[in-house]
Amino acid sequence: MNPFFGSVFWLLVTLGVLVTFHEFGHFWVARRCGVKVLRFSVGFGKAIWKRTARDGTEYQVAMIPLGGYVKMLDAREGDVDPTLRDQEFTGKPVWQRIAIVAAGPGFNLIFTLAAFWAMFMLGRPDAAPVVTAAPHSMAAEAGIRPGDRVLSVGGHRVTTWTGAMDDLVDALLGREALTMQVRSVDGTEHPVTLPLDRLPAGQDVGQYLDTLGLSLAPAAPIVGTVMPGMPAAKAGMQGGDRIVSVNGVAIDDYVQFQKLIPEQAAKSPRLAVVVQRGGTAVPLTVVAEQSSLDGQPTRWVIGVESMPRESAIQHYGPLKALGASFDTTWSSAAQTFRMIGKMLSGEASTKNLSGVIGIAQVANQSASMGPAWFLNFLGMVSLSLCILNLLPIPLLDGGHLLYYLIELVKGSPVSERTMIAGQYVGLALLFTMMGLAFYNDLHRILLS
Repeated sequence: MNPFFGSVFWLLVTLGVLVTFHEFGHFWVARRCGVKVLRFSVGFGKAIWKRTARDGTEYQVAMIPLGGYVKMLDAREGDVDPTLRDQEFTGKPVWQRIAIVAAGPGFNLIFTLAAFWAMFMLGRPDAAPVVTAAPHSMAAEAGIRPGDRVLSVGGHRVTTWTGAMDDLVDALLGREALTMQVRSVDGTEHPVTLPLDRLPAGQDVGQYLDTLGLSLAPAAPIVGTVMPGMPAAKAGMQGGDRIVSVNGVAIDDYVQFQKLIPEQAAKSPRLAVVVQRGGTAVPLTVVAEQSSLDGQPTRWVIGVESMPRESAIQHYGPLKALGASFDTTWSSAAQTFRMIGKMLSGEASTKNLSGVIGIAQVANQSASMGPAWFLNFLGMVSLSLCILNLLPIPLLDGGHLLYYLIELVKGSPVSERTMIAGQYVGLALLFTMMGLAFYNDLHRILLS
């Protein structure tokens, strides 16, 4: 699918699922508390589909898919039929109003747990945390060498590249020195301290990662598959052979090998390749040929594929997956709150905020990586919606909860004047955040 249309499609799927689940939380608890629901809407603006149920509730899908709402019978919005007064929202006890408002974020949290549980049940494919460092980068200067395996980050044991990156990103936001335990290619283990405190303030995570220069190690130069009838097969190359050199140039990884073949074949198709097989160096003469594979432009090939990179699939049974779901939800929520706190204190840049464009791009990327990764993405966005909605900002669920908590303390509802003033403040804060996130998205696109 075209990246643009793919991003739009998966964004609509994401928002459709998560907004519906969030609003269903409000709807379900409101009905259980005896409040009459007038409209359940996914999206804002003009309805593109609607129907009215026998109980009078109107269900609709609206044109602007950036949210939704549940409209309840509310005396603040007009006169209420005396026969329906017992079903009116503001007439309910404050604890019921709190439950109704909190149900939206609560259902987002339930969805997060369910998505992570399903993800671990399916098995999330990941790479082992075998890394390399860009030349002259912070990671290289700290002592990271090609092929090092990360064992722990900041004292937290990691078994996957994603797990290592989650802990690294969290540390990058705080810009504090971080110690990792690594195992070198020769099997020795030793600590490496990354001087993250030297990073300049005010940059986003992407810029910090570029400065750090840590990445997954390329695949080793080991032949996985030799295609029958192709030059490598004719020369006697076998699966499992380790490429040592091509025309005298030493090979360190498979990416280098892939780049070197067309460069050397353009000079002469006859290539002197040395492979290591069973501890013995075996010289081979491979005559490259020009070919177009899978509709790609014609290029020099010899007909081999690499050995797959070491994987680390997180695949658990039902009970262990449930425990992993709770652990992932807890750690992700803690990381999100730390990020919010650091942005408010100025320790982390607001450039780390992403808007709808960024979400759309990640949605498309996650969907292309398979159902487990898309479930991971849905869980993370659902958790973010839960936390965002609980922030004490008027117009959000957290703002309403703040009003009701004040009502519990003072014994009477917040004045209408205060609520109206709060709405203006909430609008200003929300538009500021949305504008900043949109600007960040455009800035990343223009610089990419």
